[in-house]
Amino acid sequence: MEQELKSNFDEFEKSIVIRRKLLPWWIKTFCWIFMILAVCGLASLIGNAFTDNVELSLYGFSSNTAYSGIGIFIIAIMSLKGFAAYSLWFEKDNAILIAKIDAIVGVVICLASMFVLPFTREDGHFPLRLEILLLIPYYIKVNKIEYE
Repeated sequence: MEQELKSNFDEFEKSIVIRRKLLPWWIKTFCWIFMILAVCGLASLIGNAFTDNVELSLYGFSSNTAYSGIGIFIIAIMSLKGFAAYSLWFEKDNAILIAKIDAIVGVVICLASMFVLPFTREDGHFPLRLEILLLIPYYIKVNKIEYE
């Protein structure tokens, strides 16, 4: 009787999947880069209190002070990317959702920097943001591994 009961519950046991192994090498590399970038972005808030000039740039937006609207915006995006990378690397339950939000926000910001920023600047050049070529495969890969 005990053997029969035990065999019925064996089918419900799942093998433990290490989620980090589902990530390709290029996402693992960018996880470390963006975790470091988030720390540097937050450190620029402290650094700007002691120096006059802190250069920040991401997705075509740039600022030479952390205490401006664009500076805070850049640091917030750096923090989001760092949080998404941290969640993926340390296998948090909401990592896939945060990574998808990160990818969508990144694509929207890249498109805004390509099509909105040229109208606000005097030079009128239309930049091509190559980051978008990595954000789309990132979203596709994260979407594929969601159910694995």
